[in-house]
Amino acid sequence: MSATRYTYLGPEGTFTEAALRTLPEAATRELAPMVSVPAALDAVRSGEAAAALVPIENSVEGGVTATLDELASGEPLMIYREVLLPITFALLVRPGTELSAVKTVTGHPVAQPQVRNWLRAHLPDAVWESAASNADGARLVRDGRYDAAFAGEFAAARYGLEPLVTEIHDAQNAETRFVLVGRPARPAAPTGADKTSVVIWQRDDHPGALLELLQEFAVRGVNLMLLQSRPTGAGIGNYCFAIDAEGHISDRRVGEALTGLKRICPEVRFLGSYPRAGVTPGEVSAPRPGTSDGDFTAASDWLARCQDGRV
Repeated sequence: MSATRYTYLGPEGTFTEAALRTLPEAATRELAPMVSVPAALDAVRSGEAAAALVPIENSVEGGVTATLDELASGEPLMIYREVLLPITFALLVRPGTELSAVKTVTGHPVAQPQVRNWLRAHLPDAVWESAASNADGARLVRDGRYDAAFAGEFAAARYGLEPLVTEIHDAQNAETRFVLVGRPARPAAPTGADKTSVVIWQRDDHPGALLELLQEFAVRGVNLMLLQSRPTGAGIGNYCFAIDAEGHISDRRVGEALTGLKRICPEVRFLGSYPRAGVTPGEVSAPRPGTSDGDFTAASDWLARCQDGRV
């Protein structure tokens, strides 16, 4: 395995690369762009890379389905950290291009909902075609395939383009969450501001099936931060669920919730417990009464006394 190689969704100049370069260890790693999320993660599975950084959630568009589906299938991988990156787009064009000359535009499919209103107001007749990534869109503009691309302003110089318009975003404070993914290992110690990610499958489809799964978290006071259904490929109506829960697997309430899910689900895939980006332990609300580790320990001690006749 290459311990010094990190892959990411390329080509060079993507928001994913920008997010990866915010990690301190990126300065000492070989950063290798890949053509797709599956390719970046497969390099980790094969041992060609120690880790991969990929987008997993956008504050406007929601979950990144390519990443969620790839983590839910194939050889298991684990999330070790997350990165939040503010997202604002620039309209990149070949030098000398005026806005009135832009008839075709491109960018990653996740970018389109974030600039839809701007497009409607400023380029209502422009034809949108999706690219593999925003940086790949910039490359296609450089090569003459399209008139303009929505990408990070930082990608302009790399592809010999100019930012015709900057600071484009339909939603204020838009951001994308990226995750650093490696091969399974023991999760890092809890920090007090953690997140646990899993994918779960229903045993069968019946009234209240999803409620039964969610109750495993609710009755233990575990807050859910993401819940997204994804088709399993086994037919219409067959879904698995990607879940981010507040807390660490070593927290009693989280561990018992996962144990409960394992009892009633045919499959539970643990994707990792890792620090939440941009959150300190002091900003995390205390567990509600009855759900702290101390409460679980006290309840277990009480049960042991009852079983021993020490009521």
